[in-house]
Amino acid sequence: MAADPRTVSPGAVIARQDRIQVWSLPYLFVVVIGLGFLFTFYDIFDINVSFLQTCTQIVPKCYVGPPPVPAGLTEASELLGLPVLWNLIGYVIGALVLSPLADRFGRRDMLLVTMVITGLGSLFTAFTNDYTTFIVARTITGIGIGADLAIVNTYIGEVAPRGGRAKYTSLIFIMSALGAFLGIWLGLILTTPAAPFPLGLPFAQVPNPALSKGVFLGNGWRIMYVVGAALAVIGVLLRVQLPESPRWLVSRGRIAEADAVVRRMEDRASRSGGGVALPQAVDEVPVASTASAPFAAIFGNPRYLGRLVLLLLVWLTGYVTVYSFGAGFTTILASLGYPPPEAGLIVAVGVFGFIICAIFSYYFAERLERKLWLPIGAVLTLIGGVLIAAGGEFSSPTATPVVAFIGSIIVFFGFNIWVPATYAWSIESFPTRARTTGFGIVDGIGHVGGGVGLLLIAPLLATISPLSAFLLIGGFLVVSAVIAQFGGATRGKRLDLVSP
Repeated sequence: MAADPRTVSPGAVIARQDRIQVWSLPYLFVVVIGLGFLFTFYDIFDINVSFLQTCTQIVPKCYVGPPPVPAGLTEASELLGLPVLWNLIGYVIGALVLSPLADRFGRRDMLLVTMVITGLGSLFTAFTNDYTTFIVARTITGIGIGADLAIVNTYIGEVAPRGGRAKYTSLIFIMSALGAFLGIWLGLILTTPAAPFPLGLPFAQVPNPALSKGVFLGNGWRIMYVVGAALAVIGVLLRVQLPESPRWLVSRGRIAEADAVVRRMEDRASRSGGGVALPQAVDEVPVASTASAPFAAIFGNPRYLGRLVLLLLVWLTGYVTVYSFGAGFTTILASLGYPPPEAGLIVAVGVFGFIICAIFSYYFAERLERKLWLPIGAVLTLIGGVLIAAGGEFSSPTATPVVAFIGSIIVFFGFNIWVPATYAWSIESFPTRARTTGFGIVDGIGHVGGGVGLLLIAPLLATISPLSAFLLIGGFLVVSAVIAQFGGATRGKRLDLVSP
Protein backbone atom coordinates (compact mmCIF):
# COMPACT_ATOMS: atom_id res chain seq x y z
CA MET A 1 0.00 0.00 0.00
CA ALA A 2 1.40 3.38 -1.00
CA ALA A 3 1.91 5.99 1.68
CA ASP A 4 -0.64 8.77 1.88
CA PRO A 5 0.61 11.95 0.10
CA ARG A 6 0.24 13.82 3.38
CA THR A 7 2.89 11.68 5.03
CA VAL A 8 6.18 12.73 3.50
CA SER A 9 8.20 11.97 6.62
CA PRO A 10 8.10 9.67 9.65
CA GLY A 11 7.48 12.69 11.86
CA ALA A 12 4.32 13.57 9.95
CA VAL A 13 2.81 10.13 10.59
CA ILE A 14 3.51 10.34 14.31
CA ALA A 15 2.32 13.95 14.49
CA ARG A 16 -1.00 12.84 13.04
CA GLN A 17 -1.26 10.04 15.56
CA ASP A 18 -0.45 12.47 18.38
CA ARG A 19 -3.36 14.69 17.31
CA ILE A 20 -5.80 11.89 18.09
CA GLN A 21 -7.31 12.63 21.49
CA VAL A 22 -9.38 9.47 22.09
CA TRP A 23 -8.88 5.71 22.02
CA SER A 24 -8.92 5.10 18.28
CA LEU A 25 -8.74 1.33 17.92
CA PRO A 26 -11.77 -0.95 18.30
CA TYR A 27 -12.63 -1.32 21.99
CA LEU A 28 -12.67 -5.06 21.35
CA PHE A 29 -8.88 -4.78 21.19
CA VAL A 30 -8.87 -3.57 24.80
CA VAL A 31 -10.61 -6.83 25.71
CA VAL A 32 -8.21 -8.83 23.52
CA ILE A 33 -5.14 -7.34 25.20
CA GLY A 34 -6.88 -7.42 28.56
CA LEU A 35 -7.58 -11.16 28.34
CA GLY A 36 -3.85 -11.70 28.08
CA PHE A 37 -3.34 -9.56 31.15
CA LEU A 38 -6.18 -11.40 32.90
CA PHE A 39 -4.28 -14.64 32.42
CA THR A 40 -0.95 -13.08 33.38
CA PHE A 41 -2.27 -11.85 36.71
CA TYR A 42 -4.28 -15.02 37.23
CA ASP A 43 -0.96 -16.85 37.08
CA ILE A 44 0.71 -14.37 39.44
CA PHE A 45 -2.02 -14.72 42.06
CA ASP A 46 -3.10 -18.35 41.67
CA ILE A 47 -0.19 -19.53 43.82
CA ASN A 48 -1.30 -17.25 46.69
CA VAL A 49 -3.98 -19.50 48.20
CA SER A 50 -3.32 -22.76 46.36
CA PHE A 51 0.32 -23.18 47.40
CA LEU A 52 -0.68 -24.53 50.80
CA GLN A 53 -2.30 -27.52 49.09
CA THR A 54 0.46 -27.76 46.48
CA CYS A 55 3.13 -27.85 49.16
CA THR A 56 1.52 -30.67 51.13
CA GLN A 57 1.26 -32.79 47.99
CA ILE A 58 4.67 -32.31 46.38
CA VAL A 59 6.90 -31.72 49.43
CA PRO A 60 6.88 -34.71 51.83
CA LYS A 61 7.77 -32.70 54.94
CA CYS A 62 5.78 -29.53 54.29
CA TYR A 63 3.94 -28.21 57.35
CA VAL A 64 0.72 -26.23 57.15
CA GLY A 65 -0.54 -25.15 60.53
CA PRO A 66 -0.01 -22.86 63.48
CA PRO A 67 3.45 -22.37 65.02
CA PRO A 68 5.58 -23.89 66.37
CA VAL A 69 6.68 -26.06 63.46
CA PRO A 70 7.16 -29.73 64.53
CA ALA A 71 10.68 -31.10 64.40
CA GLY A 72 11.67 -32.48 61.02
CA LEU A 73 9.04 -30.49 59.08
CA THR A 74 9.37 -27.27 57.06
CA GLU A 75 6.87 -24.43 57.24
CA ALA A 76 5.09 -23.75 53.91
CA SER A 77 6.05 -20.05 53.99
CA GLU A 78 9.72 -21.01 53.83
CA LEU A 79 9.09 -23.26 50.82
CA LEU A 80 7.10 -20.62 48.93
CA GLY A 81 10.08 -18.32 48.44
CA LEU A 82 11.98 -20.45 45.90
CA PRO A 83 9.10 -21.05 43.45
CA VAL A 84 8.23 -17.36 43.58
CA LEU A 85 11.87 -16.32 43.19
CA TRP A 86 12.48 -18.62 40.21
CA ASN A 87 9.20 -17.57 38.65
CA LEU A 88 10.47 -14.00 38.86
CA ILE A 89 13.92 -14.98 37.58
CA GLY A 90 11.96 -16.31 34.61
CA TYR A 91 10.52 -12.80 34.30
CA VAL A 92 14.05 -11.45 33.99
CA ILE A 93 15.00 -14.02 31.36
CA GLY A 94 11.88 -13.30 29.35
CA ALA A 95 12.25 -9.55 29.72
CA LEU A 96 15.92 -9.50 28.69
CA VAL A 97 15.70 -12.10 25.91
CA LEU A 98 12.21 -11.72 24.43
CA SER A 99 11.50 -8.01 25.01
CA PRO A 100 14.36 -6.88 22.72
CA LEU A 101 12.89 -9.15 20.03
CA ALA A 102 9.71 -7.06 20.21
CA ASP A 103 11.81 -3.98 19.46
CA ARG A 104 13.31 -5.82 16.49
CA PHE A 105 10.44 -7.91 15.08
CA GLY A 106 7.35 -6.06 16.28
CA ARG A 107 5.00 -5.83 19.23
CA ARG A 108 2.11 -7.90 17.87
CA ASP A 109 4.02 -11.01 16.77
CA MET A 110 5.89 -11.24 20.06
CA LEU A 111 2.62 -10.87 21.98
CA LEU A 112 1.62 -14.20 20.41
CA VAL A 113 4.93 -15.86 21.29
CA THR A 114 4.88 -14.77 24.93
CA MET A 115 1.33 -16.02 25.46
CA VAL A 116 2.20 -19.44 24.00
CA ILE A 117 5.19 -19.78 26.35
CA THR A 118 3.14 -18.72 29.36
CA GLY A 119 0.35 -21.19 28.56
CA LEU A 120 2.76 -24.09 28.11
CA GLY A 121 4.39 -23.25 31.43
CA SER A 122 1.05 -23.25 33.21
CA LEU A 123 0.10 -26.61 31.67
CA PHE A 124 3.46 -28.08 32.69
CA THR A 125 2.90 -26.87 36.25
CA ALA A 126 -0.39 -28.76 36.46
CA PHE A 127 1.40 -32.09 35.94
CA THR A 128 4.38 -31.63 38.27
CA ASN A 129 4.85 -34.11 41.09
CA ASP A 130 7.85 -32.81 43.02
CA TYR A 131 9.16 -29.53 44.34
CA THR A 132 12.06 -29.21 41.88
CA THR A 133 9.90 -29.78 38.79
CA PHE A 134 7.33 -27.35 40.18
CA ILE A 135 10.05 -24.69 40.38
CA VAL A 136 11.17 -25.43 36.80
CA ALA A 137 7.59 -25.14 35.54
CA ARG A 138 7.08 -21.84 37.35
CA THR A 139 10.32 -20.54 35.80
CA ILE A 140 9.10 -21.36 32.27
CA THR A 141 5.80 -19.61 32.98
CA GLY A 142 7.69 -16.60 34.27
CA ILE A 143 9.71 -16.32 31.04
CA GLY A 144 6.50 -15.77 29.11
CA ILE A 145 4.93 -13.45 31.67
CA GLY A 146 8.00 -11.22 32.05
CA ALA A 147 8.11 -10.47 28.35
CA ASP A 148 4.33 -10.22 28.02
CA LEU A 149 4.09 -7.54 30.70
CA ALA A 150 6.72 -5.47 28.91
CA ILE A 151 5.22 -5.82 25.44
CA VAL A 152 1.59 -5.25 26.48
CA ASN A 153 2.43 -2.07 28.37
CA THR A 154 4.60 -0.83 25.52
CA TYR A 155 1.85 -1.52 22.98
CA ILE A 156 -0.79 0.28 25.04
CA GLY A 157 1.51 3.25 25.62
CA GLU A 158 2.26 3.57 21.91
CA VAL A 159 -1.34 3.42 20.62
CA ALA A 160 -3.15 5.29 23.44
CA PRO A 161 -3.73 9.07 23.15
CA ARG A 162 -0.92 11.03 24.79
CA GLY A 163 -3.26 12.42 27.45
CA GLY A 164 -4.51 8.96 28.36
CA ARG A 165 -1.56 6.59 28.52
CA ALA A 166 -1.98 5.91 32.25
CA LYS A 167 -5.77 5.86 31.81
CA TYR A 168 -5.74 3.09 29.22
CA THR A 169 -3.00 1.21 31.02
CA SER A 170 -5.38 1.29 34.00
CA LEU A 171 -8.22 0.04 31.81
CA ILE A 172 -6.15 -3.03 30.98
CA PHE A 173 -5.28 -3.21 34.68
CA ILE A 174 -8.98 -3.83 35.40
CA MET A 175 -8.59 -7.14 33.56
CA SER A 176 -5.51 -7.78 35.67
CA ALA A 177 -7.62 -7.32 38.78
CA LEU A 178 -10.19 -9.76 37.48
CA GLY A 179 -7.41 -12.26 36.82
CA ALA A 180 -6.18 -11.87 40.40
CA PHE A 181 -9.75 -12.25 41.66
CA LEU A 182 -10.22 -15.46 39.67
CA GLY A 183 -6.89 -16.90 40.82
CA ILE A 184 -7.46 -16.22 44.50
CA TRP A 185 -11.14 -17.21 44.68
CA LEU A 186 -10.61 -20.41 42.69
CA GLY A 187 -7.76 -21.21 45.07
CA LEU A 188 -10.01 -20.63 48.06
CA ILE A 189 -12.80 -22.81 46.63
CA LEU A 190 -10.67 -25.63 45.19
CA THR A 191 -7.78 -25.93 47.66
CA THR A 192 -8.98 -25.04 51.18
CA PRO A 193 -11.11 -27.10 53.56
CA ALA A 194 -14.78 -26.23 53.97
CA ALA A 195 -15.35 -24.18 57.11
CA PRO A 196 -18.15 -21.98 58.49
CA PHE A 197 -17.88 -18.29 57.57
CA PRO A 198 -15.82 -16.27 58.56
CA LEU A 199 -13.38 -19.08 59.33
CA GLY A 200 -13.52 -20.13 55.68
CA LEU A 201 -16.03 -20.94 52.96
CA PRO A 202 -18.77 -23.51 53.66
CA PHE A 203 -18.75 -24.51 49.98
CA ALA A 204 -14.97 -24.98 49.63
CA GLN A 205 -14.18 -28.27 47.92
CA VAL A 206 -11.65 -29.85 50.28
CA PRO A 207 -13.15 -32.12 53.00
CA ASN A 208 -12.85 -30.59 56.45
CA PRO A 209 -11.18 -33.65 58.06
CA ALA A 210 -8.04 -32.82 56.09
CA LEU A 211 -7.50 -29.75 58.24
CA SER A 212 -7.08 -31.77 61.41
CA LYS A 213 -4.32 -33.79 59.72
CA GLY A 214 -2.52 -30.69 58.49
CA VAL A 215 -2.84 -31.97 54.92
CA PHE A 216 -5.19 -30.70 52.18
CA LEU A 217 -6.44 -33.55 49.99
CA GLY A 218 -7.47 -33.23 46.34
CA ASN A 219 -6.02 -31.88 43.12
CA GLY A 220 -7.65 -28.47 43.10
CA TRP A 221 -4.31 -26.75 42.59
CA ARG A 222 -3.72 -28.77 39.40
CA ILE A 223 -7.12 -27.74 38.04
CA MET A 224 -6.15 -24.11 38.59
CA TYR A 225 -3.08 -24.37 36.36
CA VAL A 226 -5.07 -26.16 33.65
CA VAL A 227 -7.52 -23.23 33.74
CA GLY A 228 -4.55 -20.91 33.27
CA ALA A 229 -3.42 -22.83 30.18
CA ALA A 230 -6.93 -22.61 28.72
CA LEU A 231 -6.97 -18.84 29.24
CA ALA A 232 -3.67 -18.61 27.37
CA VAL A 233 -5.12 -20.47 24.35
CA ILE A 234 -8.00 -17.98 24.21
CA GLY A 235 -5.54 -15.09 24.45
CA VAL A 236 -3.44 -16.35 21.53
CA LEU A 237 -6.46 -16.81 19.26
CA LEU A 238 -7.70 -13.29 19.93
CA ARG A 239 -4.37 -11.45 19.71
CA VAL A 240 -3.99 -12.37 16.05
CA GLN A 241 -6.44 -9.54 15.29
CA LEU A 242 -4.22 -6.75 16.68
CA PRO A 243 -2.57 -4.25 14.30
CA GLU A 244 1.10 -3.43 14.64
CA SER A 245 2.12 -0.31 16.57
CA PRO A 246 2.56 2.57 14.08
CA ARG A 247 5.37 4.01 16.19
CA TRP A 248 7.30 0.75 15.87
CA LEU A 249 6.60 0.62 12.12
CA VAL A 250 7.99 4.14 11.73
CA SER A 251 11.06 3.23 13.78
CA ARG A 252 11.75 0.40 11.30
CA GLY A 253 11.26 2.60 8.24
CA ARG A 254 7.93 1.01 7.28
CA ILE A 255 6.22 4.36 6.72
CA ALA A 256 3.47 3.20 4.34
CA GLU A 257 2.27 0.54 6.79
CA ALA A 258 2.35 3.01 9.68
CA ASP A 259 0.39 5.49 7.59
CA ALA A 260 -2.29 2.88 6.88
CA VAL A 261 -2.72 2.09 10.59
CA VAL A 262 -2.85 5.79 11.55
CA ARG A 263 -5.43 6.55 8.86
CA ARG A 264 -7.69 3.84 10.27
CA MET A 265 -7.18 5.31 13.73
CA GLU A 266 -8.05 8.80 12.44
CA ASP A 267 -11.21 7.54 10.74
CA ARG A 268 -12.40 5.81 13.90
CA ALA A 269 -11.56 8.84 16.06
CA SER A 270 -13.47 11.14 13.69
CA ARG A 271 -16.53 8.92 13.81
CA SER A 272 -16.43 9.07 17.59
CA GLY A 273 -16.85 12.84 17.40
CA GLY A 274 -14.13 15.46 17.88
CA GLY A 275 -11.37 12.97 18.49
CA VAL A 276 -8.76 14.57 16.20
CA ALA A 277 -7.21 17.92 17.06
CA LEU A 278 -6.64 20.63 14.46
CA PRO A 279 -3.45 20.03 12.43
CA GLN A 280 -1.68 23.05 13.90
CA ALA A 281 -2.30 21.72 17.44
CA VAL A 282 0.62 19.27 17.19
CA ASP A 283 3.76 20.21 15.29
CA GLU A 284 5.82 17.64 13.46
CA VAL A 285 8.96 16.61 15.32
CA PRO A 286 11.91 14.60 14.00
CA VAL A 287 11.32 10.88 14.52
CA ALA A 288 14.20 8.46 14.30
CA SER A 289 13.85 5.61 11.80
CA THR A 290 16.60 3.26 12.84
CA ALA A 291 17.52 -0.37 13.28
CA SER A 292 20.03 0.26 16.08
CA ALA A 293 20.44 -2.32 18.83
CA PRO A 294 18.01 -1.56 21.69
CA PHE A 295 20.53 -2.25 24.47
CA ALA A 296 23.01 0.17 22.87
CA ALA A 297 20.30 2.81 22.60
CA ILE A 298 19.82 2.68 26.38
CA PHE A 299 23.26 1.96 27.80
CA GLY A 300 25.01 4.27 25.35
CA ASN A 301 22.86 7.27 26.31
CA PRO A 302 23.37 8.87 29.75
CA ARG A 303 19.78 10.18 29.82
CA TYR A 304 18.21 6.76 29.34
CA LEU A 305 20.76 5.01 31.53
CA GLY A 306 19.94 7.36 34.41
CA ARG A 307 16.22 6.74 33.99
CA LEU A 308 16.85 3.00 33.87
CA VAL A 309 18.75 3.01 37.16
CA LEU A 310 16.09 5.07 38.96
CA LEU A 311 13.13 3.04 37.68
CA LEU A 312 14.94 -0.22 38.39
CA LEU A 313 15.37 0.80 42.03
CA VAL A 314 11.70 1.83 42.21
CA TRP A 315 10.52 -1.54 40.91
CA LEU A 316 13.05 -3.60 42.90
CA THR A 317 11.91 -2.19 46.24
CA GLY A 318 8.24 -1.77 45.37
CA TYR A 319 7.87 -5.33 44.17
CA VAL A 320 8.98 -6.66 47.55
CA THR A 321 5.70 -5.33 48.91
CA VAL A 322 3.66 -6.35 45.87
CA TYR A 323 4.82 -9.96 45.79
CA SER A 324 4.82 -10.47 49.52
CA PHE A 325 1.10 -9.72 49.39
CA GLY A 326 0.33 -10.77 45.81
CA ALA A 327 1.98 -14.20 45.87
CA GLY A 328 2.51 -14.90 49.55
CA PHE A 329 -0.25 -13.21 51.56
CA THR A 330 -2.13 -16.42 52.48
CA THR A 331 1.03 -18.31 53.36
CA ILE A 332 2.31 -15.37 55.40
CA LEU A 333 -0.94 -15.18 57.38
CA ALA A 334 -0.83 -18.94 58.00
CA SER A 335 2.73 -18.70 59.31
CA LEU A 336 1.60 -15.90 61.65
CA GLY A 337 -0.90 -18.28 63.22
CA TYR A 338 -4.05 -17.72 61.15
CA PRO A 339 -5.84 -21.00 60.23
CA PRO A 340 -5.37 -21.57 56.48
CA PRO A 341 -9.06 -21.29 55.48
CA GLU A 342 -9.33 -18.03 57.41
CA ALA A 343 -6.09 -16.73 55.90
CA GLY A 344 -7.37 -17.52 52.42
CA LEU A 345 -10.68 -15.80 53.12
CA ILE A 346 -8.96 -12.60 54.30
CA VAL A 347 -6.99 -12.53 51.04
CA ALA A 348 -10.05 -13.39 48.92
CA VAL A 349 -12.03 -10.51 50.41
CA GLY A 350 -9.04 -8.20 49.99
CA VAL A 351 -8.85 -8.81 46.25
CA PHE A 352 -12.02 -6.71 45.89
CA GLY A 353 -9.71 -3.82 46.76
CA PHE A 354 -7.65 -4.67 43.66
CA ILE A 355 -10.73 -4.38 41.44
CA ILE A 356 -11.78 -1.09 43.07
CA CYS A 357 -8.20 0.17 42.64
CA ALA A 358 -8.11 -0.63 38.91
CA ILE A 359 -11.43 1.13 38.26
CA PHE A 360 -10.30 4.11 40.35
CA SER A 361 -7.05 4.32 38.37
CA TYR A 362 -8.94 4.37 35.07
CA TYR A 363 -10.73 7.56 36.11
CA PHE A 364 -8.05 9.27 38.19
CA ALA A 365 -4.55 8.05 37.18
CA GLU A 366 -4.04 11.01 34.83
CA ARG A 367 -4.89 13.53 37.57
CA LEU A 368 -1.45 13.30 39.19
CA GLU A 369 2.11 12.94 37.98
CA ARG A 370 3.14 9.26 37.85
CA LYS A 371 5.57 9.31 40.77
CA LEU A 372 3.05 10.79 43.21
CA TRP A 373 0.97 7.61 43.25
CA LEU A 374 3.74 5.69 45.03
CA PRO A 375 3.60 7.54 48.39
CA ILE A 376 -0.21 7.33 48.28
CA GLY A 377 0.02 3.58 47.78
CA ALA A 378 2.61 3.18 50.54
CA VAL A 379 0.50 5.02 53.13
CA LEU A 380 -2.64 3.03 52.27
CA THR A 381 -0.75 -0.27 52.42
CA LEU A 382 0.56 0.51 55.91
CA ILE A 383 -2.91 1.55 57.11
CA GLY A 384 -4.42 -1.66 55.75
CA GLY A 385 -1.77 -3.81 57.42
CA VAL A 386 -2.41 -2.14 60.78
CA LEU A 387 -6.14 -2.86 60.44
CA ILE A 388 -5.57 -6.54 59.61
CA ALA A 389 -3.36 -6.92 62.66
CA ALA A 390 -5.98 -5.15 64.78
CA GLY A 391 -8.68 -7.53 63.49
CA GLY A 392 -6.84 -10.49 64.95
CA GLU A 393 -7.38 -14.21 64.47
CA PHE A 394 -11.09 -14.88 63.99
CA SER A 395 -11.25 -17.75 66.48
CA SER A 396 -10.23 -15.33 69.25
CA PRO A 397 -13.13 -13.90 71.31
CA THR A 398 -11.68 -10.40 70.80
CA ALA A 399 -11.37 -10.73 67.02
CA THR A 400 -13.12 -8.25 64.72
CA PRO A 401 -13.37 -9.89 61.25
CA VAL A 402 -14.92 -6.81 59.65
CA VAL A 403 -11.86 -4.74 60.57
CA ALA A 404 -9.53 -7.38 59.12
CA PHE A 405 -11.58 -7.58 55.91
CA ILE A 406 -11.55 -3.79 55.51
CA GLY A 407 -7.81 -3.77 56.17
CA SER A 408 -7.23 -6.42 53.50
CA ILE A 409 -9.25 -4.44 50.93
CA ILE A 410 -7.18 -1.33 51.73
CA VAL A 411 -3.93 -3.33 51.45
CA PHE A 412 -4.86 -4.61 48.00
CA PHE A 413 -5.89 -1.12 46.92
CA GLY A 414 -2.68 0.40 48.29
CA PHE A 415 -0.07 -1.98 46.92
CA ASN A 416 -1.67 -1.85 43.46
CA ILE A 417 -2.66 1.83 43.04
CA TRP A 418 0.82 2.91 41.97
CA VAL A 419 1.42 0.10 39.47
CA PRO A 420 -0.48 1.25 36.32
CA ALA A 421 0.87 4.80 36.60
CA THR A 422 4.41 3.46 37.00
CA TYR A 423 3.87 1.12 34.05
CA ALA A 424 3.03 4.20 31.98
CA TRP A 425 5.99 6.11 33.41
CA SER A 426 8.35 3.27 32.54
CA ILE A 427 7.34 3.02 28.88
CA GLU A 428 7.42 6.82 28.55
CA SER A 429 11.01 6.90 29.75
CA PHE A 430 12.58 5.08 26.78
CA PRO A 431 12.63 5.72 22.99
CA THR A 432 10.54 3.69 20.55
CA ARG A 433 13.60 1.86 19.22
CA ALA A 434 14.28 0.46 22.71
CA ARG A 435 11.01 1.00 24.59
CA THR A 436 10.12 -2.65 25.18
CA THR A 437 13.71 -3.43 26.10
CA GLY A 438 13.85 -0.58 28.62
CA PHE A 439 10.57 -1.56 30.21
CA GLY A 440 11.67 -5.20 30.21
CA ILE A 441 14.88 -4.38 32.08
CA VAL A 442 13.35 -2.22 34.81
CA ASP A 443 10.21 -4.28 35.30
CA GLY A 444 11.77 -7.69 34.62
CA ILE A 445 14.80 -7.34 36.86
CA GLY A 446 12.62 -5.41 39.31
CA HIS A 447 10.53 -8.54 39.83
CA VAL A 448 13.55 -10.26 41.36
CA GLY A 449 13.15 -7.87 44.28
CA GLY A 450 9.79 -9.47 44.95
CA GLY A 451 11.22 -12.99 45.03
CA VAL A 452 14.30 -12.14 47.08
CA GLY A 453 12.24 -10.05 49.49
CA LEU A 454 9.78 -12.87 50.11
CA LEU A 455 12.64 -15.33 50.53
CA LEU A 456 14.25 -13.11 53.17
CA ILE A 457 11.04 -12.06 54.92
CA ALA A 458 9.56 -15.56 55.35
CA PRO A 459 12.09 -16.83 57.96
CA LEU A 460 11.42 -13.75 60.13
CA LEU A 461 7.66 -14.24 60.38
CA ALA A 462 7.73 -16.84 63.15
CA THR A 463 9.64 -14.43 65.38
CA ILE A 464 7.58 -11.23 64.96
CA SER A 465 4.01 -10.10 65.47
CA PRO A 466 1.47 -9.65 62.63
CA LEU A 467 1.72 -5.86 63.05
CA SER A 468 5.49 -5.93 62.73
CA ALA A 469 5.23 -8.20 59.69
CA PHE A 470 2.85 -5.85 57.87
CA LEU A 471 4.93 -2.79 58.71
CA LEU A 472 8.07 -4.56 57.47
CA ILE A 473 6.45 -5.59 54.17
CA GLY A 474 4.86 -2.17 53.59
CA GLY A 475 8.12 -0.42 54.45
CA PHE A 476 9.68 -1.49 51.16
CA LEU A 477 7.01 0.40 49.25
CA VAL A 478 7.82 3.46 51.38
CA VAL A 479 11.45 3.21 50.24
CA SER A 480 10.30 2.84 46.63
CA ALA A 481 8.11 5.94 46.96
CA VAL A 482 11.03 8.01 48.25
CA ILE A 483 13.29 6.92 45.36
CA ALA A 484 10.58 7.73 42.81
CA GLN A 485 10.47 11.39 43.82
CA PHE A 486 13.87 11.90 42.17
CA GLY A 487 12.35 11.05 38.76
CA GLY A 488 11.08 13.43 36.11
CA ALA A 489 7.63 14.36 34.81
CA THR A 490 6.12 12.66 31.74
CA ARG A 491 2.34 12.99 32.16
CA GLY A 492 0.58 14.30 29.04
CA LYS A 493 3.79 14.84 27.07
CA ARG A 494 4.51 13.52 23.59
CA LEU A 495 6.53 10.31 23.62
CA ASP A 496 8.95 11.51 20.95
CA LEU A 497 9.72 14.66 22.94
CA VAL A 498 10.08 12.92 26.31
CA SER A 499 12.16 10.10 24.81
CA PRO A 500 13.50 11.07 21.33
